[in-house]
Amino acid sequence: MDRVLGLAHADVQAGVGVAETSAGMSRQGLYNVLEDLTGAGLIRRIEPAGSPTRYELRVGDNNHHLVCRQCGLIEDVDCATGVAPCLEPVGRTDFAIEKAEITWWGLCVRCRREAPQ
Repeated sequence: MDRVLGLAHADVQAGVGVAETSAGMSRQGLYNVLEDLTGAGLIRRIEPAGSPTRYELRVGDNNHHLVCRQCGLIEDVDCATGVAPCLEPVGRTDFAIEKAEITWWGLCVRCRREAPQ
């Protein structure tokens, strides 16, 4: 799976060339495999706003993400309490909360260094 996804937080485009050339898999076949792996809980789909759907191998720990709004770099952030859902909405008692997805947006170190002063 690492070979298809290439890197953590890879989008489908990152795996298309590898899948088509080395695995003989079509683009639709790759989408089907990613959907099946997501459904089985072997990979996790994340969908940062304004970014293509991405996939990661880190599952089961309800980790969160930092996203650079300039270059699109995504980094994992551990769950604050270590147990899902790690956060609970204030004043809500009618839902059985299973997980929380938090995304922080900002500029990564590289983009901050390259930004004009």
